[in-house]
Parts: sequence; structure tokens; C-alpha cells
Amino acid sequence: MNWRGRPLASHDVIVSAIAATTTRTGLTVRAELDPGRYPEGVKVTGEQMDALPLDRHDWHGEWNYTLRPEPLAPAAPPRPPAREPGRPDWAHPALTGMDASDWNKMISALEVPRQAQRDAELYIRRGGPPTRKPADRHPAALTLSEQALVTVLRQRFGIPQHVLAELFGVVTGSIAKAERQARPLLAQHGIQIEPATAPIKTLEALTAYGTAHGIDLTPKPKPAR
Repeated sequence: MNWRGRPLASHDVIVSAIAATTTRTGLTVRAELDPGRYPEGVKVTGEQMDALPLDRHDWHGEWNYTLRPEPLAPAAPPRPPAREPGRPDWAHPALTGMDASDWNKMISALEVPRQAQRDAELYIRRGGPPTRKPADRHPAALTLSEQALVTVLRQRFGIPQHVLAELFGVVTGSIAKAERQARPLLAQHGIQIEPATAPIKTLEALTAYGTAHGIDLTPKPKPAR
């Protein structure tokens, strides 16, 4: 009503008209111009709106509310990874039968075919290409390096799957899946794993073997999911 018939020729006119608003019950208004520049196209999520310190009034709270001048809450700490990074010290020549340089070259060579293998598995599972943007997937139970190490240990020492599952802090199915995926990749690259002279059948025997070669094979805890 304060603007009726009045040309809004400048910011000052607009601000003063807003500030002059009053009601019979004594409403007072303070208005000022914010000269700041703000980027266009910024989207505000529903979560951000819900987090605002708003006290909505009883009458039309969608229009009438008090925004409390509280400081921003500190950012939530980043979610810890589902698994610890792979243990490079476990890929010891005494366990793998390979020196560190050859092991690292092997893992680097397997990265691209492993990704292709994963994409093919997803294609078959979906029955075609993706129809929407992929969501963030939960990290794999075992890294590529861990999958290769599991497979090498199985081939070299015949270690039972349940022993490796306890060592790596996963379920037995994850060990079986790792071996199923890594075996063909190793074969495709002509990587031959020489069997050890004596098999290892228990976790105690495996940790003792590691200790004898200066390797700390402390089992990993299972991650919270």
C-alpha cells in the first residue's frame, strides 16, 4: 500500500517505502539495502533449509518467522572409510613370492582390466547400460591389491578361505569373490604363482610364518556397516 502510485525510481525509494510500513497494532519495520553481489543459480537444498535456526510463528509460519542469528554449526567430520587402506607391508616377498617392484607393477597392470571387468559385471546385472547417473557406491570389501594378495596366498599356501576372511576382517564370501575375480586377471597377464613348499592351514600358523619373516599379520577388525 505504501508503494501505490509511487514510481520505484531508485533503491532508496524502495527501502524507504518498505521501512515506512506500519499497522494499527504498532508494527515497525527496519529496512536497509544490501549492496553485496551473490552468484546466480545457487540451489538451496531441503536439508539446508531444515537446518536454519527458524522459529516459525503461530500465524502463517511459512511467512512469519524469526531467524535466530546463531553461528553456523561446525561441519560434520568426514565419514570414516568403510575399510582401512590396503596393507602394503603384507605384500611381502615371503608371502607373495615376488619382490616389491614386481608386485607393484602387477597391481598397476591389473587396474584397467579390473575396472573393465567390474563394468562388464554391472552391465550384465543391469541388463544394459546405466539409465541414470550412478550413485556413490559403498567401497568394496577388499581393494584390488588385497584381492590379488588373497588369490596369491590361496595359490601359494592353500590357506582356507575362512582363515583369510579372519585375517582381512571380512566374511568368507568376500574372499571367494576376490579369488573368483582376481584369478582370471592374473591368468590373462601370464602371472604364474609358484606353490610354497609347505601349506598353511590355520591363522596361528600364518601369523607365526609372518613373524618369522618380520611381517606383522595382526587381523583387521571387521568394519561397521
